[in-house]
Amino acid sequence: MPLRLIGHIDLPSERLDKLRAALDEHVRLTRAEPGCLSFQVTPDPKLPGRFNVAERFASREDFQAHQARTAASHWGRLTQGIPRSYRIEEVAG
Repeated sequence: MPLRLIGHIDLPSERLDKLRAALDEHVRLTRAEPGCLSFQVTPDPKLPGRFNVAERFASREDFQAHQARTAASHWGRLTQGIPRSYRIEEVAG
């Protein structure tokens, strides 16, 4: 069953430039993963440093593989310890 994640990450202002530079590569790598149906990370128009995240994967296994790859990636190392606010749910079709 497909899985959807929605939420946000608040990037600290003192690290924002470095994190923005790494974000494009993170998005590119994620979209190339097996089972990635969609992956969007967009700046929030009202809150500086907040990025809204919307992901959709074909299965829980694909999502878990994404999480493992992300944790071991450059993006994962750069964002380690930064709180995220996400909701994960299974969705029909």
